[in-house]
Amino acid sequence: MGWAVRAAAAFSDTCRMVSANLAGQIFLGLSWLLALAWLWHAVACLRGMATLPDLTRIDAGSLPPIPSGDGPDLTVVVPACNEESSIKATLRSLLASNGLRLQIIAVNDRSSDRTGERMDEVAADVAGCAGPHSLQVMHISELPAGWLGKPHAMAMGAQQAASPWLLFTDGDVIFDPQTLELAVRHAQAEKADHLVVVPTVILKTWSEAAMLGVMNVLGGWTIRLWKVADPRARDSIGVGGFNLIRRDVYTRLGGFERLRMEVVDDLRLGWIVKRGGYAQRIAVGPHLVRIRWLQGALGVVHLAEKNGFAVYRYRVWLTLLASLGLAVQIVWPLLAIAAGGWALAAGLLTYVSIALTFQANRRETLVSPWLAIFFAPATAVVLYALLRSMVLALVRNGVDWRGTRYPLDELRRHAGRGF
Repeated sequence: MGWAVRAAAAFSDTCRMVSANLAGQIFLGLSWLLALAWLWHAVACLRGMATLPDLTRIDAGSLPPIPSGDGPDLTVVVPACNEESSIKATLRSLLASNGLRLQIIAVNDRSSDRTGERMDEVAADVAGCAGPHSLQVMHISELPAGWLGKPHAMAMGAQQAASPWLLFTDGDVIFDPQTLELAVRHAQAEKADHLVVVPTVILKTWSEAAMLGVMNVLGGWTIRLWKVADPRARDSIGVGGFNLIRRDVYTRLGGFERLRMEVVDDLRLGWIVKRGGYAQRIAVGPHLVRIRWLQGALGVVHLAEKNGFAVYRYRVWLTLLASLGLAVQIVWPLLAIAAGGWALAAGLLTYVSIALTFQANRRETLVSPWLAIFFAPATAVVLYALLRSMVLALVRNGVDWRGTRYPLDELRRHAGRGF
């Protein structure tokens, strides 16, 4: 019987060896699959992002002039809630714009600080000057049922528009004096119905830069910016700091009435423009539009509290699936590097490809590709922020933003299809 025992033990050892070898081969294969996927994505980004027009490098003489008329050339709607520290700088940068006439509508959306007073102070200064721009201040004290605050404020501002173009921006954005003229003339040249100029994020620490770089790299898997102008592609874009749209197109699409309960109103505006068959364009322009968007490396946690769950249309299963994908991106390349051998090569190729994607986005982010070494911890912060956004919304049965809670059932009812 001893031979039978030895044979069984040998067979068991062989099975374990085969299983371990098979598991190792599967791990190695998946490591290379992930590395090659990142390499393909990096090459696509390097080629695609280079095609985006840079407004700072366009010869202004080649752009068509803004048609002359009696009224303003562009209406800028600036909603603001509790932005007393930044709203004056935003309005003054708009008033310093050259090359066109602006109708600026500043909307104080139920602020509990001195935002409204700051708006009125700037408006009083403008009233005493004979400049080309006008500034009108609207004060909203109550939010109607069935509305989120920001879409309502923008809808109210847009109702007062008297120009062929509308720009929706935020109360903490700083504009270069040439930005708006370049944007409108470029939109005309491109026959665009909607134009996004990517804001330059003001960064104060390397950790903020790493977070911005990683968020752009991850976002590139969902929205290929170089495909936004392609009417056959699904990719669309909207940015809260700079959504320029023809007023007649805005009206035909239903305006913010259609987006009255939309948390990610900027992205959704871009989505309905593209799905409506209108011409959408995107441009970069370092320092033309500046915003202090990230307040520290963990600032994304606060930003995602409102937006994270909303991006996935408040679907738990989809949010968890996205979270699993992020977790794999965090852990797998590091495990491959730790495993050594050919797996090490796959892990290193993954990180080289991520760095190349950072480089592809550099005109937009101004972030060094060397900061790709912080991909894992930065992605972990994004993962935490996303899960936290979902958990808070479920526990609260709603989304809290700027002092107002919006019921989850109502948000889901108005969410519509995904992006």
